[in-house]
Amino acid sequence: MCSNDEIRAWLVLAAMPGLGCILIHRLIAAFGSPQAALAAGQAVIQVEGIGPKLAALFANPTALARASSWAIREQERAAAAGVQLLSCTDPRYPPLLRAIHDAPVLLWCRGDLSHLQHSAVIALVGSRAATSYGRKISFLLARQLSQAGFTVVSGLAEGIDGQAHAGALAAGGSTVAVLGSGVDIIYPHFHGHLYKQIQEKGLLISEYPLGTPVDGFRFPARNRIISGLSLGVVVVEASAKSGSRITAQHALEQNREVFAVPGRIDSPQSEGTHRLIQQGAKLVHSVEDILAELPMTTGYEQEAVETPPPLPEDLSDLERKLLSLLASSPTDIEELTEKSGQPVAALHGHLLELELKGLIRQLPGQQYERV
Repeated sequence: MCSNDEIRAWLVLAAMPGLGCILIHRLIAAFGSPQAALAAGQAVIQVEGIGPKLAALFANPTALARASSWAIREQERAAAAGVQLLSCTDPRYPPLLRAIHDAPVLLWCRGDLSHLQHSAVIALVGSRAATSYGRKISFLLARQLSQAGFTVVSGLAEGIDGQAHAGALAAGGSTVAVLGSGVDIIYPHFHGHLYKQIQEKGLLISEYPLGTPVDGFRFPARNRIISGLSLGVVVVEASAKSGSRITAQHALEQNREVFAVPGRIDSPQSEGTHRLIQQGAKLVHSVEDILAELPMTTGYEQEAVETPPPLPEDLSDLERKLLSLLASSPTDIEELTEKSGQPVAALHGHLLELELKGLIRQLPGQQYERV
């Protein structure tokens, strides 16, 4: 575990204008520690990629003092927010992520750090504009992979990512959310409840300082962390230009397995996954296709299908229809609305009544399943 002084030195390096992860790794390789790199002055110019202008900052007391002041404030903010700072030299830093060439030098972490110690980690990613099919498959695969002992990693985005986290939580398993903003920023805002569940039962991480706002250019960089943490990446739905294909590309560059779930040939959300399959990604027909490829022995057994008990006679026609829609697998409220032809407001009372009768239960991510 790194001392406060060492973490502060990492923060000072991270605050130096023009220094990114790759240059900081080169500095550590040359000087041995962040403290030694900061004390090297203009000698840092010997490191590939550092020119005279950047080297001059290391000999500029004002620049160093400014960076140090920010680092102290960031440590104080993190402590007040219950956020832990994890450097790439900390033994708790995930080994798979440390192995990539542009590994984050610092991770801001909120939740239980033990979720980073699991050796079996799988990423599930996909479209924000997911179809009801995609949301259902993401939830089911995440739940089954979690039951098999995998930690499920995703990006907490709307659509496929949110359902991946919800599926892992529904199984009582481990999940890690990698954010493209400060770890204290809840995005999208309607994932507030899911964010809180992950904070309590999983882990939220980011390579960005607290308060860093959401901005599109940060998500491709975030995606390399999602794949870097994982043995493989499963893409559930993706359009032709989806960011999930960037995650898959990172996975290939990092020598990770890439899986893709096929979809309807007339759906724009299937174009990216079908292209990945054409390019060699492993087609996922069931969770067994994933388990067969990854170097891990699991105790996963397919859930037994039980015959449901007879229905009570006092059910309304709509309640019977809802139960039939939930007969095969968990279904989210949007799909129930679409297939039942009823507005959300009309469904909530009936769903609550079915819960009270012990016929269904609500799962994370506004999913329902038949008991």
